[in-house]
Amino acid sequence: MTTLFVSDLHLDALDPAAGEQFLGFLRQRAATCDALYILGDLFEAWIGDDDPDPYRERICEALRGLAVHGVPCYVMHGNRDFLLQQGFEQRSGTNLLPDPVVVDLYGERVLLTHGDALCTADRSYQLLRGVVRNLQWQRRFLHLPLDVRWALAQQARAGSREHTEHTSADIMDVDDEAVHACMRACGVRSLIHGHTHRPGIHRFELDGQPAQRIVLGAWHGQGSCLSWGPDGVRLEELPRAAAARSETSTPHPAA
Repeated sequence: MTTLFVSDLHLDALDPAAGEQFLGFLRQRAATCDALYILGDLFEAWIGDDDPDPYRERICEALRGLAVHGVPCYVMHGNRDFLLQQGFEQRSGTNLLPDPVVVDLYGERVLLTHGDALCTADRSYQLLRGVVRNLQWQRRFLHLPLDVRWALAQQARAGSREHTEHTSADIMDVDDEAVHACMRACGVRSLIHGHTHRPGIHRFELDGQPAQRIVLGAWHGQGSCLSWGPDGVRLEELPRAAAARSETSTPHPAA
């Protein structure tokens, strides 16, 4: 048995191929795992638990089916779906996680985070993150009519694309010092995160001890999954059928 990790699916009705691949992943691969962790940006946008959008409801129903069959699913907020709340938990049967959080994986303490808070060099993004994660701001936003919220979400996505196009990729990546400080504070030697869309396993020394940072990939063009079990760790690409890839929209930026 293994525990599975995914992130940055950015599910949206405009990219049906990614959604279909994820639904198949839930029915097949995830159905036999110990637990599934989704480390942020499950959705391209989430404007509130009261949004009746049928596409997102279909994803919630599939997640609830996984829970009904005894596979726990844990979801962390990302920079695109930070408004997921208790209504989402009830609809999907999942459990929302704080960010960051330390979990026990077969006897090892592992730190999980979406990863955006570690991109400390991207100061303009960090300022924006501080605003939208403020509970008072969120309450005001959620009291707006749905159509207004959607319009604002579209504006935010356009701004994100522009920011990504004009900002160095290194600035938008995680900062090593921030990573090391966070791992030290939590007393761990392993960190799993998403957000940067740069999948890989980075091994290094932390205070003279072996450590690792595992980055999950995004689901643009293909899937990405980390399997962690008693026998080891494997970061996998999940190829998508050619026909499905041809229907995929332009990849969304990480920011």
